[in-house]
Amino acid sequence: MNTDFPRADRKVIVALDFDDRRAAEELVERLGDACDFYKIGLELLTAAGPGLARDLVERGHEIFLDLKLFEIPNSVAGAVRAAGALGASMVTVHGMGGTGIMSAAVEAAREFPRLRVLALTVVTSMTAGDLADIGVEADTEEQVLRLARLAVGAGCDGVIASPREAGVLRELLGPDRLIVTPGVTLGPDVPAGATGGSVGGPAGGSAGGSAGGPAGGHVRVGTPQAAFAAGASHVVVGRSIARAADPVAVLRRARAAG
Repeated sequence: MNTDFPRADRKVIVALDFDDRRAAEELVERLGDACDFYKIGLELLTAAGPGLARDLVERGHEIFLDLKLFEIPNSVAGAVRAAGALGASMVTVHGMGGTGIMSAAVEAAREFPRLRVLALTVVTSMTAGDLADIGVEADTEEQVLRLARLAVGAGCDGVIASPREAGVLRELLGPDRLIVTPGVTLGPDVPAGATGGSVGGPAGGSAGGSAGGPAGGHVRVGTPQAAFAAGASHVVVGRSIARAADPVAVLRRARAAG
């Protein structure tokens, strides 16, 4: 587990869940110096390539590459090294891949002291019924905790889970590991021009589109205040900021919750 990651106040990560680079850069320009941490997921990485992540790092931003890696260990290790070479600060590996995949990611990240490996537990769009469909009899909280224990054993720096599991995860993981929570909603009093959801869950949904409805596809959601109070180290906020008439004001509001 990497231990020298900057402890600066970077608790709110803005999700660049767009389908083209120009739209993502427009939001970065609007936020200016107000935001120093961005998430890039599979949609934007596929559409724009790795250049945007590299450019944002060169401008002084922290980058969370939400890749949800789930492949043979050698391939996962290669992808983690590529993320480290881009200058990413965080990368995700799928906890459902088991100890071998997570351990390979952790070992590959050792070459990059600033890179933290986070294990995705149960995506925020999934319910107990969805887990049952794939043969998992546990409810979502049980499965989140099971995968978090595996992640700890593999040496991961933290986990990805919904705000609803942040409290039990903090009890399990102790004070030092990261708990990053997508599925954050800012509630009904979001400034005009914004919607009440973020897009930080599975790998879909443009921040400018309507995929997944008002919560961006998330079903296990919570407010920033609730997530931080329960023990989350970071929250991921997407369309609440991307669609806001004043994205800086919404970002500040989310940050104030921490």
